[in-house]
Amino acid sequence: MDTAIQTDKVALRVVFPALLMVMLLAALDQTIMSTALPTIVGELGGLENLSWVVTAYLLSSTIVVPLYGKFGDLFGRRIVLQIAIVVFLLGSALCGLAQNMTELVLLRALQGLGGGGLLVTTMAAIGDMIPPQERGRYQGMFGGVFGLATIIGPLLGGAIVEHLSWRWIFYINLPLGIASLIAIGAAFKPHVAHVKHQIDYAGAAFLAGALICITLFTSQGGTILPWSSPQLWLTLCLGVICTVGFIYEEQHAPEPLIPLILFSERTFVLSSAISFIVGFGLFGAVTFIPLYLQVVKGSSPSTAGLQMLPMMVGMMLTSIASGRIISKIGKYRVFPIVGMACASAGMLLLSRLEIATDVHVMYGYMALLGFGLGMVMQVLVLAAQNAAEFRHLGVVTSGVAMFRSIGGSVGVATFGAIFSNGLHARLTKLLTEDVQLPPTLDPVRIRQLPQAVYETYLNAFAGSLHTVYLAAAVVIMLAFVMAWWLKDVPLREHGASDTPFAE
Repeated sequence: MDTAIQTDKVALRVVFPALLMVMLLAALDQTIMSTALPTIVGELGGLENLSWVVTAYLLSSTIVVPLYGKFGDLFGRRIVLQIAIVVFLLGSALCGLAQNMTELVLLRALQGLGGGGLLVTTMAAIGDMIPPQERGRYQGMFGGVFGLATIIGPLLGGAIVEHLSWRWIFYINLPLGIASLIAIGAAFKPHVAHVKHQIDYAGAAFLAGALICITLFTSQGGTILPWSSPQLWLTLCLGVICTVGFIYEEQHAPEPLIPLILFSERTFVLSSAISFIVGFGLFGAVTFIPLYLQVVKGSSPSTAGLQMLPMMVGMMLTSIASGRIISKIGKYRVFPIVGMACASAGMLLLSRLEIATDVHVMYGYMALLGFGLGMVMQVLVLAAQNAAEFRHLGVVTSGVAMFRSIGGSVGVATFGAIFSNGLHARLTKLLTEDVQLPPTLDPVRIRQLPQAVYETYLNAFAGSLHTVYLAAAVVIMLAFVMAWWLKDVPLREHGASDTPFAE
């Protein structure tokens, strides 16, 4: 037995860095786009398409997250993770070849079909290998990698756009992905039992329909389609029907994607709800702060990435620190409470940004937001895993990740619609009809406008962001209230088997 444990520990030392590399791959793709979006949209499409470059990826990855969780439980984490990496790399290579906005959005969706399996499968693999009592330290490292990606992502994206081409944002995934694929194939040797399985494809179809319809409703309302449009409300009705269909299917499916019995577990429900709001706020902030910096402050893409450092460093530090503290004290409830309080304050302060706001003041706001988010993301996964039965480990992990992705999809789409509506309404009110504005959101072209028009545009732009971040602050405050309802469940001392490091 001692030899088996020692062997598993050696394997863990090899597998864990490989899993960290996969986490970096997935997290980097979510953040590297932020500083490059104005350039990409400026070349391929208009402002109304900006949110879809992000939303397409988040939406498709969200749809497949519960499937990956179930596939991992049934077939084993290694083969599922390898397939996810291959699909992700294929999508990345094709995104780099996109010739127009429609192609890019569709290929981002393909990329998301693989990306959805990266985060959830790596987190579930750690759940298999590490007992909850020690898992906080390891998941804190995962949070640290996510924080590192949020630091180097905007920096790398900005530098690539300035010195190469935005297409290399996608090509850079290839060497990282191939290296992680080789490492996992060589070192990750799980013991998988062959079981009979029934995949809930009907449930997946209903879930996909619900998410697509709801996201289309939030992104198109008031921008592409007027609020009075019958087509818009038909889309919402279809989304509601698919939601009801999904709930019905989960009640009757032999192996549901998300067993409804999990929703009787208080910790899972609260973790999922707070994760939804965290995704809503995180992706909204990361998407629109670089826009503010490039358009209002005149920052270059690489400088805007550098200016995101306070938020990203704050997120990384508190994620690592909270994981280590939880492993020592065995309690986690205080972190979501304090984290959501900090995030609420940070988002509320960001809603007060003005054109003349000193950028150093903004750094403080972003750092506060990062501190808060870092204390929450990985802790919620740990709490849900610890409260669940081992047979539901993958499903629970994927469920929490899924709700965070749903929050990101709905958040980016909602923020995009609020921002576009607000900017258009303000510009229509402030400018005369003979004023010609650039057809795309290109910071360089905006700065070339006549001085009076330029100042008006900046006022309208900043005012639209006020509304976006005020709405986000209100939503995050709701998560702060929810966090008080979490309970500290004693962390289990053993993992999925008698030997702590076996799958």
